[in-house]
Amino acid sequence: MTMGSEALSAYRAVLRATRKTFAGDTLMLRESAAEVRKKFEENRHVTSPADLSSLLEEAREASQFISTMIVQAKLNERGGYEVKPGKDHAGATLEVPSEEILKKFS
Repeated sequence: MTMGSEALSAYRAVLRATRKTFAGDTLMLRESAAEVRKKFEENRHVTSPADLSSLLEEAREASQFISTMIVQAKLNERGGYEVKPGKDHAGATLEVPSEEILKKFS
């Protein structure tokens, strides 16, 4: 696999992770896709094999982190927030933000 195809594969993996993690949240989907694209564009002209390898590893780690360490809280009908971790989050320690912090972003 060439570095270009590895980069494209890593890019797609990070986007898939964000789409799954932020499903139903249009703002986060749009913003995370823009941020992922920006990061990859910033490094488009990197040619050093060592630097490319490092960047690809970062992308793999980002995809893994997004998939397993981020869970969105959703506003429930009682006015509180609920977090429903999926099977990808098994064994992870979750840090639940306070209601005060969540209200800043709703």
